This record gives sequence, C-alpha cells and structure tokens, in this order.
Amino acid sequence: LLTGLIWISVLDERAVKHYRIRRLDKGDFFLTPRKTFSTLNEFVNYYTRTSDGLCARLGKPCLKVQVPTTFDLSYKTVDDWEIDRSSVQLLKRLGYGQFGEVWEGLWNNTTPVAVKTLKPGSMDPKDFLREAQIMKNLRHPKLIQLYAVCTLEDPIYIITELMRYGSLQEYLQIDAGSKIHLTQQVDMAAQVASGMAYLESQNYIHRDLAARNVLVGEHNIYKVADFGLARVFKVDNENIYEQKEEIKLPVKWTAPEAIQTNKFSIKSDVWSFGILLYEIITYGKMPYSGRTGAEVIQMLRQNYRLPQPTNCPQKFYNIMLECWKEEPKERPTFQRLHLNLEDYFEADSYSETNNLVR
Repeated sequence: LLTGLIWISVLDERAVKHYRIRRLDKGDFFLTPRKTFSTLNEFVNYYTRTSDGLCARLGKPCLKVQVPTTFDLSYKTVDDWEIDRSSVQLLKRLGYGQFGEVWEGLWNNTTPVAVKTLKPGSMDPKDFLREAQIMKNLRHPKLIQLYAVCTLEDPIYIITELMRYGSLQEYLQIDAGSKIHLTQQVDMAAQVASGMAYLESQNYIHRDLAARNVLVGEHNIYKVADFGLARVFKVDNENIYEQKEEIKLPVKWTAPEAIQTNKFSIKSDVWSFGILLYEIITYGKMPYSGRTGAEVIQMLRQNYRLPQPTNCPQKFYNIMLECWKEEPKERPTFQRLHLNLEDYFEADSYSETNNLVR
C-alpha cells in the first residue's frame, strides 16, 4: 500500500510484472471489473487458483532481498560514510572514461557493490565527491543508493548498490524489441518518473537525465543514477538554479531555456524526461540523429520537436509532447507523469468500471 494505491508484483520466470488493484465505490477490489472481491484475502485466494489475466498464478511470497544500508557499511563513522579501502575488492571493470572507472566489486566478501573511481589528477576531488554529497541526502527505491566512500588515499572510491544489467541505453539497444515491448517500456518510464518525482519533492534537479544515466537491475528494476550535475534548486522563489561554472551540457537532452540562459529548474528535467521517453520507445536511438549540437539548438529556436517514432502509440507520444511544451510552467510535474504512466493501460477499464457503478 503506497500513497493510497495497492499494487501486486508477480514474478514470471525472470521478469517481475506489476498490477494495480483498484476499488469500486462500494469497496470491492478488482483487477478487471468483471471479477471483484470483497476482501484482499479473497482476491489472493482466487489468483492462487487461476492466473485469469495475471502473467502467472500467485504462489509463495517472494523473499525480500536485504540490501546493505549505509550503517551496515560504515559501522565506525556513519556521518562521514567512510569505510576501510581494504574491505572492498574490485572484481570486474564495467566502464571507464576521462575521469576514472566503474567496477563491479565486493564488500567484506559478502555484498556486491558498484565502485566509481577517480583517476588521480583528472579533476578536483571535491567536484568528484559532490555526487556523493548529493546522494547522501537522497533515499528512494528508484534512485541509486550510496553505500559508502573511500577518500583517505588515491584513487578515491564512491561505492553504490550494484545494478547488474548496466545502463538503460545499452539494455534497450541490445534487446532492440526482441523481448521488450510497450508494457515494459511504459513500466521503465513509470519507474524513472517515480524517482524523479521524489527529487522534485526534495527540491533537487538532476540536469543530466537520459537513458545512459538510468541503470537496470534484476527483476526489471530501473533506477536514476549519475548525480554529478545534480543541484538543490531552493535558490529563489522561482525554484531555478543558475549555472555559474563552465560545463559541457548534453544539448540533445537539455531544455531550450536552459541552453539559452544557463538556468535550470525541475521543468528542464521534465523536458529531458521527454527525450528519455523517445530513447525508450526507439530502443536507445540517438535523438536528433545526424544533427550536431549547434544544429539542434537552431532547430529548437524554430520550435522543432522530435517526430513521432515508428510504432510509437499516439498516447505515448502525447506524453512526450507535454514534456516539450515551450513554456516550462506548462509542462507536467513528475508526480503527474508518474501517475499517468502508472495508469497508462488502465484508463479504459477504469472508464468501464465507472459505467458499471452508474
């Protein structure tokens, strides 16, 4: 039960699928209006005997996997999040870049972790650790969780939970539509919107929301990551952060007003979310393919919007267009986007239910 909503998650082989349980005005529970139940126990008992629309019959409750918390990893100095470097083994390099590497690791020979390292001399360690400082304040199931840091010697480590399937961009490109279809794509978008709605509620902006910065875990779990550009936006009454430092912007994901004025808000993140939706529905294709950043800026000045991709439902494209409203204040909140995506497939059945009740 979450914010007045009831969900059931069903494990079908390796995939987890989520179903919203609705209620009639008289209180009965249902997945579809043709079959209702006066109690949740009746609901569960029925679906243990037949799937009847679920991906599988209900069996035993899934065991809850216990993930380590910051307290577990930093038993000496919780406030500093510092752990002994020797307790972390680097097992497999997952990626690398200008400023360092990302490794799959193991803490205390028990807990799988991801380790982001800083190459000595590549950047100011304070800038590198700013991401960890942001993550310390953020706790949500759809955001990557910070576990600890190792800062007392080089290379500096930022240690987070491990997401075994890497970035959403690569995950989509590898699949290319063989197993991932609209139901899963909408679920991806809804999970990301949930994490971003939390950032919205906490007065943070991400500034680099894209499929490459969403990570994929087991059982179809998707989490927002890479908070290196994130900032608190409690700056003025308009909730806007004005960028002072010189950084390279991901132009194809950045809202027009942020490009032009270097001022960011949660509404510029909403624009980026619309581009992320384009990536999801096209299986990781590059937005504005073949265009340079300068060309994209010029196109946006002429109110150009990415066209509706092949096989993209109009309903899904309409959500993208809402995110790309020229006036930032007219764009939806992440809370609204999350609810709309959660209800994406249920509008018709809900309408049918209302008709039954009448």
